[in-house]
Amino acid sequence: MTPGRASERPFWEAPLASLDAGEWEALCDGCGKCCLHKIEDEDTGRIYPTNVACRLLDLTTARCGDYKHRRRHVPDCLTLTKSKVYDIEWLPQSCAYRLRAEDRPLPDWHYLVCGDREAVHRAGESIVGWTVSEDVAGPLENHLVERIV
Repeated sequence: MTPGRASERPFWEAPLASLDAGEWEALCDGCGKCCLHKIEDEDTGRIYPTNVACRLLDLTTARCGDYKHRRRHVPDCLTLTKSKVYDIEWLPQSCAYRLRAEDRPLPDWHYLVCGDREAVHRAGESIVGWTVSEDVAGPLENHLVERIV
């Protein structure tokens, strides 16, 4: 609970605008789905998901190998902010940022709810077990998936 917050509810149930930087970062469930490459159709703007992960993403933990300095290695890495979250249509349906932006609760497997950072993987809600690194993938067109699970 943040000092001065009006209610007794956990910070992750508060409006996104009221979260401090640490609370914002803590919302991330560690699924790694936002670190997967997408292909955009130039004519329609439609986004197609792939199973190809950023080279910094550890495929066994779904965590960035150098989160603090990621933009130094991957200049176009998206920094998700409170204002951007409302405009990024490709965020997975299970994304905690998306859920809270839509005023929906976090799922039972989210570590803030259950206290277990590995629950996201056991629930099948992370990239672990079905992705490849961009270092070995080859053309993205060969890695399209129906949807990001």
